[in-house]
Amino acid sequence: MPAFSLDPPQTAWCAELRALAAERLRALAEKGEPGHVNRALVAELGQLGLLERLFTSGAVDLCLMRESLAYACTEAETALALQGLGAHPVYAHGTPAQRERWLPRVADGTAIAAFALSEPAAGSDAAALELRAEAGASEPVAEPGGGLPVTAASASAAEPALVAESDGGARWRLTGEKCWISNAPEADFYTVFARTTPGAGARGVTAFLVPADRPGLTGTGLDMLSPHPIGALRFDAVPVSADDVLGEIDRGFRVAMGTLNLFRPSVGAFAVGMAQAALDATLAHTAERDAFGGKLKDLQTVAHQVAEMALRTEAARLMVYAAATAYDEGAADVPKRAAMAKLLATETAQYVVDQAVQLHGARALRRGHLLEHLYREVRAPRIYEGASEVQRGIIAKELYATREAAQ
Repeated sequence: MPAFSLDPPQTAWCAELRALAAERLRALAEKGEPGHVNRALVAELGQLGLLERLFTSGAVDLCLMRESLAYACTEAETALALQGLGAHPVYAHGTPAQRERWLPRVADGTAIAAFALSEPAAGSDAAALELRAEAGASEPVAEPGGGLPVTAASASAAEPALVAESDGGARWRLTGEKCWISNAPEADFYTVFARTTPGAGARGVTAFLVPADRPGLTGTGLDMLSPHPIGALRFDAVPVSADDVLGEIDRGFRVAMGTLNLFRPSVGAFAVGMAQAALDATLAHTAERDAFGGKLKDLQTVAHQVAEMALRTEAARLMVYAAATAYDEGAADVPKRAAMAKLLATETAQYVVDQAVQLHGARALRRGHLLEHLYREVRAPRIYEGASEVQRGIIAKELYATREAAQ
């Protein structure tokens, strides 16, 4: 695969995004209430046409957007990313009716999306999720805006979760919990992964598009180290129908992993944007700060540390865009590359931001300082969308599978 480099139009676009984030989006971000969806910010992302690009561009463009926005406004970056994460399964696997109803509203920023995979006992081990999609008697599903009512068939506990009906549909009730869900409980719809076949592991999971106003669906916010809302969802026999399925029944794990293979490199791009912001702040500080009879940058220890920060940031950037390019080209090793990109970039950003704080001293810990903000922001990406340990497991699994296939 050729080495990645930006062409002039891409470079200009990145500069434009940084300027937009600094001049227009940051002000909206500052007006938002921590722990709640900033709908004005999301609407502005839609007005600028950035949300629509989630569905019209490839992985490289997604990474360019996330890195550029993260450099100047992490809140705008996260708002954009969460729209993409929650809505991409609808774009990639939804029916024409599902797409027509939700994607235009996601693109213009009037509908908030969420990706509901994690559970209290199934975070990194996504194949162990326990939210149940049980077939049985149910009330009609009332769809706002003229949707047809749904009447569920009954089934005994011993029968399969899928129940065929005379109209060719199927009916389930979702029962259980989701936890650590970004944009919950304020999203307008959720991509929900539920177990339709007990005991089948990853092969028995189905993805559903669940509007937030479905009866039986409730949520609570969690007090987290996060500027955006993260919450828990409770499903008390929430009715869903065949019209709500995303992709194929019992093949929802493919929907989840396909989405994560796209978004994991872009999480790395988010991390690279934060690392670059921390590096640039450190360059400015060490060049201007007087210390020990000279500038801080004149101390060899400091200069070498800054060089190491730059080295690691650039290495992470190259791996991120190599993985994004592989995704856009349909390469066979995308899962491995995506895992490598997320792992290296998020671990690198943690290192770079931490070193930047150290070189800035106490001022970097003052509330409102750029590095104080980045220090809080940089921790979560090493956990969500698969913790660093999970990424190492994916990499090792792919390496051994490649070796076995070659023998």
